[in-house]
Amino acid sequence: MVFAALAVPVIGMPSVTRAQWTTTWSYVGAAGPDHWGDLDPAYAACKAGREQSPIDIRAADPTDLPAMRFDYHSGLLKYLVNNGYTIRVNYHDAPGTGNVLTVGGKSYHLTQFHFHHPSEEYVRGRPYEMEVHLMHEAGDGAVVGVTVFLKAGSPSATVQRMWDHMPMTPGKEQEIAGVEVNPANLLPGDTAYYTYKGSLTAPPCSEGVTWFVLKTPMEISSAEISAFAKLYPHDVRPLQPLNGRIVQASR
Repeated sequence: MVFAALAVPVIGMPSVTRAQWTTTWSYVGAAGPDHWGDLDPAYAACKAGREQSPIDIRAADPTDLPAMRFDYHSGLLKYLVNNGYTIRVNYHDAPGTGNVLTVGGKSYHLTQFHFHHPSEEYVRGRPYEMEVHLMHEAGDGAVVGVTVFLKAGSPSATVQRMWDHMPMTPGKEQEIAGVEVNPANLLPGDTAYYTYKGSLTAPPCSEGVTWFVLKTPMEISSAEISAFAKLYPHDVRPLQPLNGRIVQASR
C-alpha cells in the first residue's frame, strides 16, 4: 500500500526525526524498501549507505557502557498522528525543556515515538511482536534512537490510552483534550542495552544514528497488538547487513 506524504506542521526547531516526506514511499511494491534509494536523491543513503538499520543482533561484545537516565514526565497527548506509515506521537518542546535522555554525559530531547509491527530489530534471528522507537536529538543535531521490544502479555494502560484515540486514517496531528501520556511507562525497569551505529529505518535513511536497543521487553496485550496490526500489519524495513560494525552490550 502506498500513502501520499503528509504535510504536518512543525512547531519549534526543525527535526530530522520528525521530518515529513516530499516523495512517496511504501513498505511494499514499486516504492518499497528495495527501491527507496531510487525514489529521490535525498533517499540515496537507503541504497548506498554502509551503516543502515535495522539489524539482527546475533553477537554483542560485553562492555562497560554508561547508564542511561530517562527524565520523562506525563503530558497532554497533543501531537498524535497517523502519518500513513505508523502511529506516532510528536513532541515540539525546545531542547532541554521536555523529556530528556542523558547518556555518557550528553543530553538528548525526545522528539517523537512510534510503533512497528512486528519489530524491525531482531535478536539472535528472531523478531518480537512489536516495538516502539523513541527518537531523540541533541542540541548539536546528534540523533539517538531507543528501541523497546513489545511482547504479548499483560495490557498496557498507556498503550490502550493512545489506541482509544488512534486515528484510523492518515491525517494531520491531533490534540486529544484531557488525555495525558507518560512515555516513561513504555520503558522497562531494567535498561540494560545493546548499542550500535546505524540509521533511520525509513527514508531518507540518514546515518549517524546511535541506537540503544533495550534487552528487556515490555508487555502489551494481544488485543492491543491486534488493534495496531489491523492498521499496519507489516510496517518494517528488512534487516540490513552489518558490514563489519561492532555491536556492544552493557554488562
